[in-house]
Amino acid sequence: MFDLLHATVLVTGGHGFLGAHVLPALAAAGAARVVAPRAAECDLREVAAVRALLDRERPDAVVHLAANVGGIGANVADPAGMLQDNLLMGIHLLDAARQRGVRKFLTVGTACSYPERCPAPFREETLWDGYPAPETAPYGLAKKMLLALSAALRAQHGFPAIFVLPTNLYGPGDRFDLERGHVVPSLVRKFVEGTDRGDPEVEVWGDGRATREFLHVRDAARGLVDALERYDAPEPVNLGTGCETSIRELAETLARLAGFRGRIAWRTDRPTGQPRRVLEVSRARTAFGFRSRIPLEDGLRETVEAFRRSRAHKGT
Repeated sequence: MFDLLHATVLVTGGHGFLGAHVLPALAAAGAARVVAPRAAECDLREVAAVRALLDRERPDAVVHLAANVGGIGANVADPAGMLQDNLLMGIHLLDAARQRGVRKFLTVGTACSYPERCPAPFREETLWDGYPAPETAPYGLAKKMLLALSAALRAQHGFPAIFVLPTNLYGPGDRFDLERGHVVPSLVRKFVEGTDRGDPEVEVWGDGRATREFLHVRDAARGLVDALERYDAPEPVNLGTGCETSIRELAETLARLAGFRGRIAWRTDRPTGQPRRVLEVSRARTAFGFRSRIPLEDGLRETVEAFRRSRAHKGT
């Protein structure tokens, strides 16, 4: 078991959506010192900046959350950036941490790494059985290469690197951006704003048949801290609920929670990504006792309410 009580933990991406929940989860677990530099303070794509950061902070553990990330629209618009940025950040951090004797390194991966036609639920053993869905493949492949590097560093140097693949995350504090946001925050914004304006319809990409699995961000943060403390193996581990929800179900639930009374207009000409995405989650349960706690509808209601409060605060 990794001793957080006497450890300095470096969290990259600590001020992003997931990171903002990982920091208090680490504090609650008793981490002695948590360091979370902002992106403006250290460009992780630059090897000299990464080396200087680790020399300055001398972490015992690294939790690598920082990423160039977004929804399908963002991936389609910038595939090269998704691949290059995420590879560079991960490679520089893993190499510098290994050279400096970091005692635990956790990389956060993505369910986008799984093959497009992977049998559901996705088991970790099937990760290499095919090419990811084209719309998000560059991001998924970059993360999968970091898994390969983590395993190689462990095999060759005994470097204690672990790799966790969360499913789709959602919750308060997400990026409610129609261009770069993921499906939950994008739909929350569409339905709340559509309700407030009295729009007759809201557009949703696809036909609603695609399925996803949704994990509340606080559950995810707790699971990552548990993995940091208690998991130490080269095999990747899924982090999720094991529950599958169609985009149609999601949209109808969010419309109801937002009070939207118009029509949902399905845009079947727009990309929808992988047909099914749900994880097999028994490895996390066995290895470090992880189970999700927040029911989906409760979490979605909280997310809608948080977005409404943020709009009221901004005066919009």
